[in-house]
Amino acid sequence: MIRSADHYLFRNERKHINGGLIMSLTALVATRKGLFTFTSTDDHAHWVMTSSAFLGVSVSMVLVDPRDNKWYAALNHGHFGVKLHRSDNQGQSWQEITTPSYPPINCSDKSNDQGIAENPDNSPGNTNNAEADSIDLIWALETAGDDKPGTLWAGTIPGGLFYSDDCGENWQLNTSLWEREERRQWFGGGYDKPGIHSICVDPRDSDHITLGVSCGGVWSSDDGGTSWANKSKGMRAAFMPPEKQFDPNIQDPHRVVNCNTSPDVFWAQHHNGIFHSRDNAETWQEIENVAPSSFGFAVAVHPNEPDVAWFVPGVKDECRIPVEAKFVVTRTRDGGNRYETLTAGLPSEDAYDLVYRHGLDVDTSGTCLLMGSTTGNLWVSANQGDQWHCISHYLPPVYCVKFIK
Repeated sequence: MIRSADHYLFRNERKHINGGLIMSLTALVATRKGLFTFTSTDDHAHWVMTSSAFLGVSVSMVLVDPRDNKWYAALNHGHFGVKLHRSDNQGQSWQEITTPSYPPINCSDKSNDQGIAENPDNSPGNTNNAEADSIDLIWALETAGDDKPGTLWAGTIPGGLFYSDDCGENWQLNTSLWEREERRQWFGGGYDKPGIHSICVDPRDSDHITLGVSCGGVWSSDDGGTSWANKSKGMRAAFMPPEKQFDPNIQDPHRVVNCNTSPDVFWAQHHNGIFHSRDNAETWQEIENVAPSSFGFAVAVHPNEPDVAWFVPGVKDECRIPVEAKFVVTRTRDGGNRYETLTAGLPSEDAYDLVYRHGLDVDTSGTCLLMGSTTGNLWVSANQGDQWHCISHYLPPVYCVKFIK
């Protein structure tokens, strides 16, 4: 039996059932009305709610740090602002921690080796932008590597990247990115202001970080954030005039992910379509003619097979519903040369589900997928998307789903 939930968390645990070894799952699903923990039973077709938190509050992002098993939840209280909470006991209790904020920044301040301004007396300076005094949304949370325990990155609206080396107790703005002249060209997509929604940390090197910005393109640092370079070559923004379509600073990647075991391979679901990179985001190739649509927001890549990726297509631009109201997932197994349309278990008519950027996830085995929609439906697939099961119809709009690694 499945009970209503706003957030789902899935953790991998091995169980012996009927003499066989299977993998049980636990996962986080963030919604507009709270956070819930769900765990699978037997064949992954059934799920049980084990806990809930932040009922009635919008949870924009969740993170489970596999290095120390701390959980993080970013909340958006609307008029009362953005808050950040951490659990040190797997969601049994939560404590509010420091929320990233934009301090007064003097452009002449010396930066440390993470590109963070060192301004110990917090003296007023040139803020460089009138929007620098508030955070509208925490849109991304990611850990550094095993070599940097307790180190976290956060991406926000309006377009700021923050760094913490003490499990979120303190945050510092990465000023080397914030103060780049190109950032003045960034603009909002679905939101009024630009935002950082994707943070990819290279598992081979914690100092190599790649970001997705709407609308600002793909950015990468090889020195832990001290310096940055735009990595949007080959992306095309069809919504711009012809002379501006290939401008790297105004590209709108909706989501950027890379393969865990082949981190030089990236996939991007862009406003203009699907893009693929095999050279560490140095160049991107546009993949065209994907049925029923190459437009969407979510993308997930197999953790061990870089040529396998999943997308959730929709009608482009202002309509933003499934094509012909038929909800499907598309999958490529060969690096984008061919695509399959996956429909088994998904509604084939009168479906108006939209899947947000972080509403699709794949587990560490690359076998189980979790997907939540804006209409409160939550689906799971135990066979790479060949067959889907709806495990809840009654959630608030889902913002993020994440398997616990």
